[in-house]
Parts: sequence; C-alpha cells; structure tokens
Amino acid sequence: MEKSFTLLEVAGWKDYALLDSGDGLKLERFGEYVFARPESQAMWKRALTSEWKNADAVFISTGEESGGHWDLKKKVADHWTMNYPLPHSKSGLTFKVMTTPGRHLGVFPEVAAHWDWFANLINREARQERKDVNVLNLFGYTGLATLAAASAGAKVTHVDASKKSVSWARENQELSELSDTPIRWIVDDALKFVQREARRGVKYDGIILDPPKFGRGPKGEVWEVYKSLPTLLEACRACLSDNPLFVVTTIYAVRASAIHIAQAMDDMMKEFSGKVESGELVTREQSAGRLLSQAVYARWKNFSSSV
Repeated sequence: MEKSFTLLEVAGWKDYALLDSGDGLKLERFGEYVFARPESQAMWKRALTSEWKNADAVFISTGEESGGHWDLKKKVADHWTMNYPLPHSKSGLTFKVMTTPGRHLGVFPEVAAHWDWFANLINREARQERKDVNVLNLFGYTGLATLAAASAGAKVTHVDASKKSVSWARENQELSELSDTPIRWIVDDALKFVQREARRGVKYDGIILDPPKFGRGPKGEVWEVYKSLPTLLEACRACLSDNPLFVVTTIYAVRASAIHIAQAMDDMMKEFSGKVESGELVTREQSAGRLLSQAVYARWKNFSSSV
C-alpha cells in the first residue's frame, strides 16, 4: 500500500486566523473576536505585543484537560456565526460558534483540510460514478464535517454521545441551508453504534473519525483513545462497503506520532487497494509565519480516485 507523510495547512479561511503564538499560548481570531487560549506546543517567544493585550477573552487553564474558565476582557456575544467556503458549494458552511465551559468554541479550523479533501472525493464519486455515497461520521461534535460531506452529495450518519452537540450540529445544518440534505442524527456511543451497524449489515463508503483523548458515552461508556481506537477501527472495518472511497482519523491532545496512527490505518485497510497519507494538521501564524501543529492524522483513499 502506498504511503506518504504530509503537513496539511488550510488557506481558505477568512473568518479565522492564528494571529500569533508563544509562551504556551495562541492568539486567534474567530469572526470579529480575538481569543487567547493555552497551547503547550508554542514553545517560543511571542512576535506580537499589543494584540495580546487587546484580546476579547483569555482562557485561564487549571492545568487539566480543557479545565478552566474564560476571563472576558470585553463584551462577547453569547454566540455568533462564521463561514467556511467549500469546493463545489456556492455558499459554503455557515455555523454557530461560542465560548464554552471548556476552551473550545465549536469549531476546529485546522480540520477544514479534511473537509475539502473528502468533499472533492464525494463530489467526484457522486457526479462521475452516479452512485450514492454513504458516509459515517463518528464523534461528530457540532457537525461541520457532516455538513461538508452532505453538501458534496453524500448521505451521512452523524453519531455523537452528546445530545447538546447533536442539537448544535442540527442548528448548523439550518444555518448552512442544508436542511434538505439526507443526514441521520444519532446520539449514541460510537463503538456500540458501529458494532450494531455491522450486525445489521449496514455498509459505508466513507468513515470520518475524530475521537477525543478521553470521553464517556450516553450511558457512561468509557473511551480512552489508546485502548479503544484499535477496537473501533476493527469494528469500522466491518462496516465498510466492498469498494470504499475514504477513511480519515484525526487525533488531538495525545502524545502519539502520526506514524503510529498511519500504521493502525494501514492494518485496518490492508485488504483494499489504496493510499495511506499521514502527518500533522498545522496552522500558520500571521505574525511570524511559524507553523503550529494542532493534531495528527491518517487518511486512506481508494486508488480509483484521482483527487
């Protein structure tokens, strides 16, 4: 199986920017607001000064994963909208963002590199092969990957253990004017859902996985990425169609190499003819042009695809 290592950088954002980073923090613009958030990998000095002082809010971390609180320096709306342009879409995605009790705001901008990639794959398959593309999005969060796939022509099953996140995702569907797209919204534990789908004989042409480092399902099911991911990948393998289009896994906040994720992906897809690409999702600063690594990923695509 062909393999490669790539740094993926998104250039299409207008509503988001990494302004600066350093001293364990990153300064970002989400729409009209500027936020300072912890970033342990920013082990250099900041390039800017006054911009940090003018941030609208700073996340004060307790040192635990996502633990802490927002210190609002200025008035910030309860929520606002952002937009991302998609290939083959006239209006792109429009979605709600807001400060949450954790450090996140409802969107991970760097993962848009995957949205573009699988949207192109899906659009080509749906247009040239004239077939339905069934996609499964596990740990779907606020639904942006789901909506990117649906806008390209896929039928999508969106699964997340959080009812609140699924409700947020459905709001984003309305905001993006994609209410008529075929999406199944499921609140469930990812592994249990996939195992049931396999027993039912349900097949998917594409699978999107964005698992957390640690989490709990609706009934208290424990998820630990190192222990749980191999079992989940095996279960997902049983749900793949005979000629799958793509599989993509993105992992945040772990001390894992992209090589390890790629090898797990390679083992999962060894019976299929395709290419495994792995690497890091990175964001480039506007200040000094440095690259900030945000996550590791591995993705597989069928050799029949020219994208």
